[in-house]
Amino acid sequence: MKEKIAVLMGGRSLEREVSLRSGRRVTEALAERGYRVVPLDVTPDLVPTLRSEKPDAVYVALHGKDGEDGAVQEMLEFLGIRYTGPGVVASALAWDKALSKRLFVQAGIPTPRWVAFTAASFKHMGAATALDLVPGALGGFPLVVKPSSQGSALGLAKVEQQDALPSALLDALSYGDTVLVERWIEGTEIAVSVLDGKDGPEVLPPVEMVPRSGVFDFSAMYTPGETDYYVPARLPDDILERVAALARRVHELIGCRHVSRVDMVVDADGTPFVLECNTSPGMTETSLLPMAAEAVGIGFQDLVERLVRMALDAVE
Repeated sequence: MKEKIAVLMGGRSLEREVSLRSGRRVTEALAERGYRVVPLDVTPDLVPTLRSEKPDAVYVALHGKDGEDGAVQEMLEFLGIRYTGPGVVASALAWDKALSKRLFVQAGIPTPRWVAFTAASFKHMGAATALDLVPGALGGFPLVVKPSSQGSALGLAKVEQQDALPSALLDALSYGDTVLVERWIEGTEIAVSVLDGKDGPEVLPPVEMVPRSGVFDFSAMYTPGETDYYVPARLPDDILERVAALARRVHELIGCRHVSRVDMVVDADGTPFVLECNTSPGMTETSLLPMAAEAVGIGFQDLVERLVRMALDAVE
């Protein structure tokens, strides 16, 4: 019998149901491979249960707040339990899109122009009186509005004109304290997954997403049939090489380990723009990391076991 692995899933984030779907698939895959699996929903009993079960490692199948923002990673490190995925600092940096975009700019990584607003700036500083400046600062409409710290495109909206901007901001702020307003880049949307290997980060084939609604939002992500996928993305070879290099740079810049998924859009001129880095990619039936792995012959069970072995075999 192989090692005991606890699979963390669920929790209280807005992505709870997605996390449960990821966690169940991971649990089944590990059980099929002969691991002793302990599936755990994240409740107030989590820490005593982990102390009692004493797993050899934890597979983090959590998405959203407290699961991929560094919170659970901090607790697992305090308990001395190895876990899959990026560590505390990388998780926190990637979770805060406004902060990670500043890192991209400092490192010369192309990212769409943006401005960030906090709830406090509206409540206590009169930021609402300056919204007329936003289109000029970002190069005009359309714009995309989204929470700075949220996953699965929750709270995301495409804004075509000035009078729609305030309501989109208000909606995005219902998901968190900071909101991004970003220039909309028309082009090919792709997700580029990275897996650590013996010789450094291995970049998997980019997945192209073509949502039938025109916006890759929560519904387009998780409703079968609402999005068409192409692996590898339908891009020229030189652009595929360029996006692979960008994904590797982002993985290393953020300080990721084991796995990451870098979301980008490639404009009509072939220029890729990095949108964000995800440190806990989904593992559902429609998730992008498993699609990319399958394209190079890494089946779902192989992928899950590879991530678990990274955690188990890590040098302290």
